[in-house]
Amino acid sequence: MMLTTIAEKLKEKNKVILVHGNADMDALGSAYAVSNCFPPATIYAPGGMDRVAKMVAEKLEINILDECDISNYELVVVVDTSSPEQFKPGFVDVPENRIVIDHHLPTGKWENMQFYCDNTKVSCCEIIKEMIDDCHIEMSKNVGLALLGGMLTDSGHFQFANPNMLRAFAEILENKNIGMDEAMNLTRSSMSMSERIAVMKTIERTKYDRVGDMIVAVATGSSFEASACRAITSSGADVVFVCTQRDDEFRLSARATQEMVRRGIHLGTILGIISEETDTDGGGHGGAAGLSGIGDAEAMLHMCQNRTMDEFRKIKVSMTPQDAADSEE
Repeated sequence: MMLTTIAEKLKEKNKVILVHGNADMDALGSAYAVSNCFPPATIYAPGGMDRVAKMVAEKLEINILDECDISNYELVVVVDTSSPEQFKPGFVDVPENRIVIDHHLPTGKWENMQFYCDNTKVSCCEIIKEMIDDCHIEMSKNVGLALLGGMLTDSGHFQFANPNMLRAFAEILENKNIGMDEAMNLTRSSMSMSERIAVMKTIERTKYDRVGDMIVAVATGSSFEASACRAITSSGADVVFVCTQRDDEFRLSARATQEMVRRGIHLGTILGIISEETDTDGGGHGGAAGLSGIGDAEAMLHMCQNRTMDEFRKIKVSMTPQDAADSEE
């Protein structure tokens, strides 16, 4: 489906915009930009938002519903969501005439929908910016900030940025007269005491394995999986998987360094394959991905570690003899 066709469908109709469970800044920025530039619209987060998204919503005074009857709307729009399973368990399925805009590797679970996906984009916010620009709509400064926040966080604060994303980012800075400090401060906050303690406890439970100079680490956590991934990566791991258990359900976050992505690691592919094997929901990007569903956290971590070790071995085989020798030192 063409982006211009989607833009035409978004105009005038009263719409509800859905974001995935524990919605991040990219989901919030995308939804807010669509709601502001293509009114009338309501943003609905059936599975809540993460800490950063909640903070930014308060800063920019973005109204987010946690309860909503979607049958009251003419059109349902889904942003930054790779599959229906990313909504909270028990969420009522939405009509087939929904519009889906995403940037993850396609999972095939949005078939028969009005689906637009560009997985060359680092963030979904880039797609929304492109659509707004194509329609020659003047965005507000707050919309610009929200889009910048999505690009910033989904690129790992530029660690996974590409030239196209940087150009889009710079255009918003220039056109909306936004200072770099404003963009950086939007998503910046100090860790709460509960987050700090949760991360340190997760680090205590970390196990690792290696092939040459490549280290994969796994750990069970209680919460704040993404923060724990970042902390373990900072301690020296190249690929990290952190998983939490809630009754029969688990939620797993994965992160890889940019060097590992350059060598060939793609976490979205790894978790996508595991999700197909376990009938769970998984996918994402090269350096950041997630997996969730019914299952045992320890078992999922074991599968992720084994799959990553297999990828490490493939990378080592492709190395020159000298590079392989150097990696053992």
